Amino acid sequence: MKVGVPKEIVVGENRVALVPDAVGLLRKAGLQILFESGAGEGAFFPDRAYEAAGATIVSDPVALFTEADVVLKVQTPVLNPVLGKHEVELMREGTVLISFLQPVSHPDLVNCLAERKITVFSMDLIPRIARAQKMDALSSQSTVAGYKAVLVAASSLGKFFPMLVTAAGTIPPAKVLVLGAGVAGLQAIATARRLGAMVQAYDIRPAVKEQVESLGGTFIELDLGGEKTEDVSGYAEELTAKSQEREKVLLRRHVPEADIVITTALIPGKRAPVLITAEMVQDMKAGSVIVDLAAEAGGNCELTEPDSVVTRYGVTIHGPLNVPSTMPVHASQMYSKNISSLLLQLVRNGKLELDFNDPVINDTCITHEGRARHQ
Repeated sequence: MKVGVPKEIVVGENRVALVPDAVGLLRKAGLQILFESGAGEGAFFPDRAYEAAGATIVSDPVALFTEADVVLKVQTPVLNPVLGKHEVELMREGTVLISFLQPVSHPDLVNCLAERKITVFSMDLIPRIARAQKMDALSSQSTVAGYKAVLVAASSLGKFFPMLVTAAGTIPPAKVLVLGAGVAGLQAIATARRLGAMVQAYDIRPAVKEQVESLGGTFIELDLGGEKTEDVSGYAEELTAKSQEREKVLLRRHVPEADIVITTALIPGKRAPVLITAEMVQDMKAGSVIVDLAAEAGGNCELTEPDSVVTRYGVTIHGPLNVPSTMPVHASQMYSKNISSLLLQLVRNGKLELDFNDPVINDTCITHEGRARHQ
């Protein structure tokens, strides 16, 4: 069975689906790896490294898509402007595609893939069960985003992070507030603490309090009267209107005290909740910084502009997109481990064997045999 790794053509995407170290592992499982020339350059993995690992370098993307039984990607398939064809058109019927698909946001693409009879596994649908942790690409890429968010904030803040005792006087540590204590938020907490900042964190899920405190952060609690705040997978659920108002009252007290606010709150399949209003930004100290990691889903800050850095009321607001791509080496290494682990779950003796009784396979497979499998 031939596994093809094309070059990512989405603007700004530097990651690659497989790193050279993964090639040998997949070849031992009886798979032949086809790698498009230059696909690893954005992540600093040259063709020669893939050749040394046993991959076959293919210069023509059309040939790669045509030959591949399985295509591994990071981004969703898009129109190739050079070829004038969509990547879905380049795949032959019956091909297996594994990538981030975000099917709720791309229903037309899902239908197109189904009509093409392409079997698709979406990396953002890996279930949160112990056996699937090594495949959890959302978590691995969120780790990168949480770390980088703190570095972005630190570079914009006109202050030191740690407390310093100098001949010119004692400098107090920076105050960092993290909204949302999922994987990205926890990594942001850990990174800010390593740099010496005082860190507070807020999350509607009381269960994460222990994790925040284990990293040296102070957890801000909000009594929601027993309201359900997370689904069976551990993701946050949307609050009622009454609870959202109570939440804003709480944050109205804490946001203005912070030098840096990093927001990570997301609700799967919905717009990101607005946690920071324009009024809250107006109350922040001049020179403060907000890094909104939810910018791709509309933003947790009312004034966030996706893919832009703006200054409002003296506060610098970052709305970065595709943060993991800015650290492509480790982001690719982690994603490569995730996608390889899933692929090996699908393969037996060099052939594809799909057991839909397996929750990993069932939950991640969104199209098969010409139809969409999930509403």
